[in-house]
Amino acid sequence: MRYRKFTLKTLAEAEDIVISSLADAGVEGVEIEDKVPLTESDKQQMFVDILPQTAPDDGVAYLSFYVEEGQDAQALLARVREELQELRTFLDIGECSITESETEDKDWINNWKQYFHQFYVDDMLIIPSWEEVRPEDADKMIIHIDPGTAFGTGMHETTQLCLRQLKKYVTPQTELLDVGTGSGILSIAALKMGAKHALGTDLDPCAISAVKENLAANDIPEGSMEVIQGNIIDDPAVQKKAGYARYDIVAANILAEVLVELTPAIVDHIKPGGVYITSGILDVRLDLVKEAVQKAGLQILEVTRQGEWASVTARKNG
Repeated sequence: MRYRKFTLKTLAEAEDIVISSLADAGVEGVEIEDKVPLTESDKQQMFVDILPQTAPDDGVAYLSFYVEEGQDAQALLARVREELQELRTFLDIGECSITESETEDKDWINNWKQYFHQFYVDDMLIIPSWEEVRPEDADKMIIHIDPGTAFGTGMHETTQLCLRQLKKYVTPQTELLDVGTGSGILSIAALKMGAKHALGTDLDPCAISAVKENLAANDIPEGSMEVIQGNIIDDPAVQKKAGYARYDIVAANILAEVLVELTPAIVDHIKPGGVYITSGILDVRLDLVKEAVQKAGLQILEVTRQGEWASVTARKNG
């Protein structure tokens, strides 16, 4: 089978949020080309002794995604352009021109695996199924994650911010609601930290199968987590199934604009005294989320940062 390749030109500093928007539009995986210097963490992931020479950073990034023959590429592109236009209202994302070419018959869904290796988030080891746990890591909390076509490996700053906040608040009695669960990494980590039960919601049907596979890979007992496809912001059926005043922790690793819509809707699902952990917030959008959280009657407990991203943790009082 041949694929149509679409390449989007954007700014390197905006590539993370543009990739998130592509995922929201239905793009299943993105290749990144830029000249941003490698961090020490990046270098460790590459497992090579001599790194390639790269040209000076020009601030440009090229994001490529692939569409199989028979798929409605025009409908996908329309959704992509709609998401990009919304981004432009608050962020410089460059020209965002999109060019098209045809590719060879390759397994684009699985080729990314060569770039995803085990890594640490503090005392947690996150590892894909195709790698072995080293003896020296046997005493760490080990989380097996194969994201497949669902977002969330744990490598991104926003996920790591959530993981660190969960460590502070999870107890053996914790009922967790994981909004935008993706690969299920936050719920799986919380369950390994001792949480009682987790419910994940996601718009993407791929998340359902990805979560089930990752639960099995982590030997999570059956019934410890459920997953619902749908939008908890405005779908009464999803809201009812999730239940009200039920959750000790709600975690939402989503873009700031979605958090603004989500926050007033999610308050009724949190128990009095429950904690709301948000991430996916660019520094420039932090005040927007803080305002939404406070307007919903929640008390901000902490703002944490990693790179250009922020997390807001709040509590629902009495």
